[in-house]
Order: sequence, then structure tokens, then C-alpha cells
Amino acid sequence: MPDVLEAQLQNGLRVLIRESHAAPVVSCWAGYRVGARNERPGITGASHWVEHMSFKGSARLGKGDIFRFTARHGGTNNGFTTDDLTLYYETLPSAQLDTALLIESERMGYALFDADETEKERTVILAERSGAENNPHFELSERMGETVFLEHPYRWPVIGFREDLERMTREDLYTHYRTYYAPNNAVVAVVGDVDPPAVLEEIRRYFEPIPAGGTPPPVEGAEPPQTEERRLEVRKPGASAYVQIAYHTPGLGHPDFYPLLMADALLSGGKSVSWGGGGYMGRTARLYPALVHSSLAVSAGSAFRFTLDPYVFSLSMTVRQGVDANRAEQVLLEVVEGLAANPPSDAELSRVRRQTEAQFAYSRDGVTSQAFALLFFDLLDHWSFVDRHLERLAQVTPADVARVAATYFRPENRTVGWFIPS
Repeated sequence: MPDVLEAQLQNGLRVLIRESHAAPVVSCWAGYRVGARNERPGITGASHWVEHMSFKGSARLGKGDIFRFTARHGGTNNGFTTDDLTLYYETLPSAQLDTALLIESERMGYALFDADETEKERTVILAERSGAENNPHFELSERMGETVFLEHPYRWPVIGFREDLERMTREDLYTHYRTYYAPNNAVVAVVGDVDPPAVLEEIRRYFEPIPAGGTPPPVEGAEPPQTEERRLEVRKPGASAYVQIAYHTPGLGHPDFYPLLMADALLSGGKSVSWGGGGYMGRTARLYPALVHSSLAVSAGSAFRFTLDPYVFSLSMTVRQGVDANRAEQVLLEVVEGLAANPPSDAELSRVRRQTEAQFAYSRDGVTSQAFALLFFDLLDHWSFVDRHLERLAQVTPADVARVAATYFRPENRTVGWFIPS
């Protein structure tokens, strides 16, 4: 991604700015290294709840002003929380960049956390969780997290456990906010029809008065190696049997990361690494013909995520009604774990690499996607990771795929969770 102006303010805030004059539009993103991995028993879900509260008002913004100010200019805005990060953005006409900078600087330094609003939002989040609990896959996903990860806080659900959501206080949330919403734990990225040096001065004006915070506490709970298969079942009323399978894998920066990324593409198609992307590309991949086209499953897929700490390579499948679930699982495992003995040909690997490159191109279309990519990868590693992506894809060989399949896709390294309709 060429011509990125990179700077760091005196309070530690990293700033990334790129000009793009395709349209008179600008996208401003602010992100923090805080998510479910930064929580503990008693405050699970705090990062997600803080995200909600950061829209509720500040020293200079009243309740609802963030949405009103953005909508007034025909813009869009949102925020979301992951296991690792909390991200916010506004995309607006470029002449209204000051609106986004006002919103994000107020969110970073001056959110109020009104006690009455905190209680109202507790009701909203508990209702959100209740709605999720009506989906039979939700409980399976939650229990999978607790089974796959025995020590690492990736075992917490992002929304949090109900008991914690019922008991957490306004003080718990505000302490979490003050611990992690600090310039030295954040990145601001701006892409659009702007003059980067002028934008940097505006960012200094809005953000440099915010004092740096302390060093956030380290994440505790290193995950021990898994030495035997783990299994669980959830039995509830439902329409179809559904399985999730997870294999422990290394994180971003490990030499095996890109071969695993290509294994994901081989199994269920090339995928985007950024905000947005192209359509589903999995019909020619290995899982679809083995499971869906053969009428064993309604759907089947794989996923491999970019995370701060070692995570998992995951698979999921919805079994077609009337099909023996054990037979469907056997075929799924044969395809996945068979990658070691049946690596891709040069032609197959080249095809899925082209798919992944196409998804990469789609995900860089527009200033919102470009700003997200800058922010996301700088929070995880460094924004230049985006520039090295295609080169790293090109270096993966069929032997690399076979090696990582043999290393990680092993019975003793897998966790299998089933939802069985009762």
C-alpha cells in the first residue's frame, strides 16, 4: 500500500494516513488492542460492553450525537469487538473529516459512562445474548471455546457469560475503558481524498491533549499443548446435526501461517484478509464436492483467522437430514487430514492462490476497506504486512501444505463438537 504517512504522537498514538483521490470521501478508523483475550472471570464481555458505552456520550458529545453527526453528512459509522481488538470507523465526505476526528478523540479520552445508561445497556446486551442463545449453534460455539482453550482467555465468548453480564458494575466497565482506551494502546488510520500532512496536524490538534495511559497488563494463560482428542455434544431441539472441529495452530508471524492460509483456501476457497471481499469461491475446493455435492451435508467450510496469539484452524458442517452424522464426520476428517498424504498439485495450488489474490484485490476496493486494512494489520503486526501478503502467498509450495497438514491436522490435536437435534 504505497505512500502511507506514518507518525507517532508524543502520547504514543500511532497514525497512518494515505491519500486516495478516486472520490471526495474519507474513512477514519480508530482501533484498540483490547478484546475478549484481555478479560478475566467476572468481567467477560467487558470489551464488547465498553464498545456499546462509547457511543453513549462524552464531554462534548451527547447521547446519539455520533450517529446524528455522521448521518447529517450522509456518512456511515460503526464499531465492533473481536477476541483481540475493538475497532470503530466513520466514512464521510472528505470535507467532514473533522467530524470523525472529533468523535474518535472524544471516544478515546472522554467517554462518560453514565450510570443510568450503563444499566440500560446491560438490558440491551443481555437481550442480545438471549437472542444468540436461541440459535442452537451458539451454545456449541461457546462450549467449544471452553473445551479447545483450557488456559488462554480465547476461551471467553466476546459477548461474555450471562452471570458476568448480570453482575458487572459501572466501575468495572469504566476501569476497563481507562486501562485500554489510551493513545499508547491505539492506532488511528485515515484514507481518502485528503492532504496527509494537513491531516496529521488536525490529528495532533484533536488527540495530543489526551494523556498516555499506563502499560496494559499482559495477557496471562499460555495454552498448553493438546495431547489427545477432545469431544463434546450439545443435545437440544433443532432441525439438523451440526459439527465444529478445531485444530490448534500458530499465530501470525509463524513460518507455518501462510501454508495454513493456503490449506484453508484448498479446503473451502480463497478468502479475504480485510474488510469486505468477493463472493464465495469454495465450490471448486475440496470440501464442497466431498460433502455438499455428494449430498452428505448442506454446507461445509473452513476458517483460519489472523490473531495476536496462537489460535485454531476451524471447520464446520451442517449434515443433511437423513444422513448418518458419523459417516459425514468421517468424510470431513478424511478430506482435512488427508491433505498430508494428498497434497495439492501445482495447478490446484495455483488456482486457489489466484482466488486468494482476487479476494485480496476486492478487499482493497474503496477507502473504508483500505483504512481498515492499515489499522487492522498495524494493531496485529505492522501495516506493511498488507504489502507482503501476495509475496508470501507465492512462496507456499505443495510440500509446505503437506507439512503443515501433517503437523497440525492430527487426531490428538483436534476438538470435535456436535450439535445433535433431540
